[in-house]
Amino acid sequence: MSGFGSGGLFLADCPARLAVELIADKWTVVVLAGLSKGPVRHGELVELIGGISRKMLTQTLRRLEAHGLVRRHAYAEVPPRVEYELTPLGATLIEPIHTLTEWARANGDAVLDALDAAPEPVAHRD
Repeated sequence: MSGFGSGGLFLADCPARLAVELIADKWTVVVLAGLSKGPVRHGELVELIGGISRKMLTQTLRRLEAHGLVRRHAYAEVPPRVEYELTPLGATLIEPIHTLTEWARANGDAVLDALDAAPEPVAHRD
C-alpha cells in the first residue's frame, strides 16, 4: 500500500506537502539546477536560466533561502558581490531533479503528442 492514501502524507499541515508545494513552484527546480555546479551570482543565474525576471529570481532565491535550500553570501567588496549556493539540504534535491529531467527527455514527445490529441485546449498555469 502506498503512502498516498487518505488521511496521511499530504494533509495541509504535513511537512511533505510543504516540500511538494515548494518544489512545485514554476522556478524552484530550475533555480536549484542552476545552482547545482557551485556558487553563482544573481546576474549569472538570470542569464543561465533565461526567461526569469530579476524580481522573480530574487523572490525565488529568498524563498529557497528561508526554507534552508540556498545560502546567500555577501562579500565585503566594492562593488558589492553576492553569490548564491546550495546548502547541503538543497544539494539533496539535485539527484531527484536529474531523474525528473531524464524522465522529461524520455517522455516529453509523448506528453506533447497527448496534448496535441486532446479534444479541447488545455489551459496552462503560469
